[in-house]
Amino acid sequence: MFENMGDMSKMLEGMQENASKLQAELESKTFCVKSGGGMVEVSMNGKGEVVDLVIDDSLLSDKASLEILLISAMNDANKMVMQNQQSSAMNMLGGMNPFGAK
Repeated sequence: MFENMGDMSKMLEGMQENASKLQAELESKTFCVKSGGGMVEVSMNGKGEVVDLVIDDSLLSDKASLEILLISAMNDANKMVMQNQQSSAMNMLGGMNPFGAK
């Protein structure tokens, strides 16, 4: 499996370095989602934090519709972030094979 502990240590260091790069890459991405025909727009960064929110003024008097559209937009943006995180992690792991197969 591993020739020696040094090989395993090098592999772990490489994984930590790749994880740090992945984290920085995720933080730099922004995902924007609109709901209600663009009446609500939510932007999230790659870590899943809401970084911007735009609400059409016409929704301010309709609390129920605003709540529904906000939930929808936030859920959709969160799904996009999660899919990106999974895809990025799979790409990072794709080049590594801890079992030494080629």
